[in-house]
Amino acid sequence: MNLIDRENHQKLYVQLCEIIKKKIDTDEWPVGSQIPTESELCKMYNVSRATVRNSVLELAGQGYLKRQQGRGTFILKNIVPEGLTMHTNFRELLFQEDLPLSSTALARMVMMPKDDINVRLDIPKDQYVIYIKRLHHTGNEPVLLQESYIPYRVCPLLLEEDVEHQSLCELFEKKYGIKITKVKTYTEITYLKSDEARIIRCPEGSAAMLLKQHFYSGEHVVMYVRSIKRPDRFNLCMELERKAS
Repeated sequence: MNLIDRENHQKLYVQLCEIIKKKIDTDEWPVGSQIPTESELCKMYNVSRATVRNSVLELAGQGYLKRQQGRGTFILKNIVPEGLTMHTNFRELLFQEDLPLSSTALARMVMMPKDDINVRLDIPKDQYVIYIKRLHHTGNEPVLLQESYIPYRVCPLLLEEDVEHQSLCELFEKKYGIKITKVKTYTEITYLKSDEARIIRCPEGSAAMLLKQHFYSGEHVVMYVRSIKRPDRFNLCMELERKAS
């Protein structure tokens, strides 16, 4: 893909990101070289300065580019970090891969952010979010109750997708070109409210594991997921391995 497709549902800056990444990955634009200026990129792809700036900021956040004040923007060499890194692909679910999970959508809508959702997504209070509530189960046994919040501007067509049979992360990356670059996961103990207990079939007030996950693309939060795991069944799994330099 070397041209912007204005009939494509992907945002223009996402398409431009993919074009630039392809030039870097194929060494058409070698490591250490300077990319064209903002005005040159605008003319090359017939896009606005805002589109170019959003693309450059996104790729800088992903480690592809580095902006140098007064000099321009340069291509960075991808360096494998030392230490332990996640080996698995980013997923909303951290269960072992051989667990036969299926999903049921309990709710999906566009809404105004409630409680602290706008803070977790780093968006204004008056900006719409997409809300998807799913129950993940194996057979007829509930395993995880999951609520996902996505800024509407990030993926306005998401509600048209089959979210029961597709991972939201896979939809982001494979269909909409939104690369998940980082996930922060926080765990704590919660006590089940009546509606939560009813859905996952546990006594009200019983302890359960609560996971709060922030999914990033570059420096931007593109999804916040709140998951309640049934306390008496199934283990969570996270695989780590040391990457060779």
